[in-house]
Amino acid sequence: MLIAMAGLPAAGKSSVAEALGRVLPAPVVSVDPVEAAMWRAGVEHGQPTGLAAYLVAEAVADGVLALGQSVIVDAVNAVEAARRQWRTLAGRHGVPVVFLEVVCSDPAVHRRRLEGRSRDIPGFEEPTWEAVEEARAAFEPWTDRRLVLDALADPASNLAEAWAYVAAAAPPPRPAP
Repeated sequence: MLIAMAGLPAAGKSSVAEALGRVLPAPVVSVDPVEAAMWRAGVEHGQPTGLAAYLVAEAVADGVLALGQSVIVDAVNAVEAARRQWRTLAGRHGVPVVFLEVVCSDPAVHRRRLEGRSRDIPGFEEPTWEAVEEARAAFEPWTDRRLVLDALADPASNLAEAWAYVAAAAPPPRPAP
């Protein structure tokens, strides 16, 4: 199974992805550390590192799926092209794709989360609130079925809801070799 997270920066995607990854268990492939690694390697910020990070994440997720394991992709996934990328990858492996969108329904709380967060991603530059607002305006409408979780809810409740949603989409277990 491929689980694709979605949502604006600092909405809480990574928290849900990491918690879900621990209970499934499934590796979490996040685009932010990939993009930061490109910058640390000397790739200019003006280059399309965001797109490149999605492609690297796809390659890593492809390898995990090829092993017959589930994977969680942690990315904004604001545009249809990104969502199609995950549908296509899951289709190549004959596994379901599950979308989980995380929102923060209170803009003031969302802004505080962004401005107060400190992640241990060497070289990663957190977006400004203005950049998050621009991303919100550019977020393309959904055509896929998805579960929407609100970061204002209790984290344990969000995890339980995500777990139930993912479990409902899970294929039956494979027989042992």
